[in-house]
Amino acid sequence: MISWRKHYRQTLIAIGLLLSTSASIYGQDGDPKNGEKLFKANCTACHALDKQVVGPPLKGVVERVKTEGGVDTDWLHKWIKNNKELRASGDKYANEIFEKYNKTEMQVFPNLTDKDIDDILAYTTNPPAPEPAKTDAAKDTANAGSANAAPQNSATTSIVIISLLAIAGLLVWILIKLRQLVKLGQSEDLAGLNETRVKSFSEIYEKYHYIGKGLIAILALLAAYGVWNWIMWIGVYKGYKPEQPIYFSHKIHAGEQKIDCQLCHSSAKYGKVSEIPSMNVCMNCHRTISEYNAEHYMEPGKDKAFYDGEIQKIYAATGWDPAKQQYTGKTQPVEWTRIHNMPDFVYFNHSQHVIAGEQAIINSFNKKNPNNKIDVVCKACHGKIDTMNVVQMANDFTMGWCIECHRTTEVDMNNGYNKEYFKNLHDKLKKQYPKDGGKITVDAIGGLECGKCHY
Repeated sequence: MISWRKHYRQTLIAIGLLLSTSASIYGQDGDPKNGEKLFKANCTACHALDKQVVGPPLKGVVERVKTEGGVDTDWLHKWIKNNKELRASGDKYANEIFEKYNKTEMQVFPNLTDKDIDDILAYTTNPPAPEPAKTDAAKDTANAGSANAAPQNSATTSIVIISLLAIAGLLVWILIKLRQLVKLGQSEDLAGLNETRVKSFSEIYEKYHYIGKGLIAILALLAAYGVWNWIMWIGVYKGYKPEQPIYFSHKIHAGEQKIDCQLCHSSAKYGKVSEIPSMNVCMNCHRTISEYNAEHYMEPGKDKAFYDGEIQKIYAATGWDPAKQQYTGKTQPVEWTRIHNMPDFVYFNHSQHVIAGEQAIINSFNKKNPNNKIDVVCKACHGKIDTMNVVQMANDFTMGWCIECHRTTEVDMNNGYNKEYFKNLHDKLKKQYPKDGGKITVDAIGGLECGKCHY
């Protein structure tokens, strides 16, 4: 006789084992979509799903730790929250991982809840498929439209050119025929007069030499002015934007990513010169960012492969091996083309303007340009760098340009030091220029003295 109670018990045991196995494999019932957000916010500085960055790739990490170390998701919870404490407890597998990845300390995440960690593990186990770009259809339509419009525009241009050439030919033919008619209709007296008409340049000059000399004098003055104007614009390169050995978009870094100017140009605040950053500054971020995220911004005419190639140039210059996550020692110098370069006879101190004159320069610029206001002092001279893919010289940087700025920029009297130091001068100017309220501009405190910039 069949014992149904026995089979029923075995079935329940099998179902229980199956459920427990599934739970251990898929890291509990987490939310992969929320896990993706948490992963990007906390993990991407050191990890990727499909490749080693600073730490190992995390795709399938739940199954991998189970196979390699015989541990489950509870161990992963302990490791993520405080791996240092787990290693200190003598956990063999934790110490093996620490040794394997060059004893690199992993950040602890005590702020993550168990639910957060389950969501992250669910994402690494079964990452959701990327959503299709919403603008793909629109782009295809636009591309198709432009492709159809291009031949039509070309045909229209050809028709216009041919029509203009035909009209020009017709006008020339009419002028020739009119000339022939005029000759046929001339009287004998008029023909005789044409015979005696002055024809040589010397005869014309002799007859109108006063007018000729006047015209020559005017031409000489215009030529002198042209030469003088040309000389005055030697060394003025407004709009100059050379091609650089590594394509660096300030729009991406300063505009889209909101990276502060002084993170890279640190000496602008405390030094005379705002130096070109060394490649080590680039590697502070690009040691872990080896690919461009095209979701942020894509310059027209560029693609992800282009930006990835530029990042590889950084690795080649610094001798970084992204596969082994270490420096090879084989470096290559990067020959940047300098854009802003003051002549040797001009003294200019960045720190003086960035610190002492920061608020005064911003206020003055915004007052003169109410429709083009700035929020960073750098933009007053260098333009809105955060909107430039290719940096260009935004201003003339001539002596007259600097003097005009000194004449119109008011000293920040809200600054405690300036308020006390220029107190007597302020009182004096109030009496001399009551309408202006005694405002102090940079030229009033020596901003036009030759020795300030030339010595």
